[in-house]
Amino acid sequence: MRVAILGCGYVGLELARQLSGDHEVTGVRLSDLDAVRATGADAVAADVTEPDDLAAVPDADAIVFAASSGGRGADAAREVYVEGLRTAIDVFADRDSPPERLVYTSSTGVYGDHDGDWVDESTPIEPTTEKTAVLAEAERLATEYAAERDIDGRVARFAGLYGPDRYRLERYLEGPVTAGYLNMVHRDDAAGAVAHLLGDADAPVVNVCDDEPADKHAFADWLADECGVPRPEKRSKRERLAEGDLSEAAERRVLTSKRVANDLLRETGYDLRYPTYREGYRAAVEAYRAG
Repeated sequence: MRVAILGCGYVGLELARQLSGDHEVTGVRLSDLDAVRATGADAVAADVTEPDDLAAVPDADAIVFAASSGGRGADAAREVYVEGLRTAIDVFADRDSPPERLVYTSSTGVYGDHDGDWVDESTPIEPTTEKTAVLAEAERLATEYAAERDIDGRVARFAGLYGPDRYRLERYLEGPVTAGYLNMVHRDDAAGAVAHLLGDADAPVVNVCDDEPADKHAFADWLADECGVPRPEKRSKRERLAEGDLSEAAERRVLTSKRVANDLLRETGYDLRYPTYREGYRAAVEAYRAG
């Protein structure tokens, strides 16, 4: 299978590593092409929002749209996730050898706030920010618009990514830690789930998260105990908001709470390498204690 990874960044590079032994993989990004080549994949420098740039990407049987807006605002997100995705679909669909499948990497943030209740793929999405509203619009492009262009589009809704270079131990060890839930997935499982969706998994939208949404306070205590340091100070949501030093985006993160179920991912046959944070953070804990 020929796979083009548009936006070969944190997850895309790991996906390229997992696929390149058995498939023809092309990783697309604007810079540091050596990082792509180190995975065993071919590399193309291209802006995924530019049709002329995408013309340089070889034909593919499947494309993965994993581009990032770089943490910028809603306008930048729309340019990449909506306009960029539409451009990619059109460019590849118009080829003599168009792709059969598309996987778009979205976020469980599209569910909005559910006051700690469980959500799954049948739960109506209720974006609470301009950026998550853009992600929801991009999901419709990935499924409905892609279908109009005769491409089988699928959506992988990522929970919070962690893994090498993104363990963020200090955030939880130093505190204070606000109450709520963490929905997480290790980078290797995020990439593995996308690779799985490129195959025979029959699901248009899938939550990509581990088996156990973590209570933030319990997670922070476990992490501190494992690292051999004092447990961090805790805050309730009300206490954290009363401190009054939060940005609007940070306040929304404090208020938004849900537990994301991964039953469908499991039912499609994907086996998590890191089913909970306990397995996923083991390497980080060992490195912390050794260092």
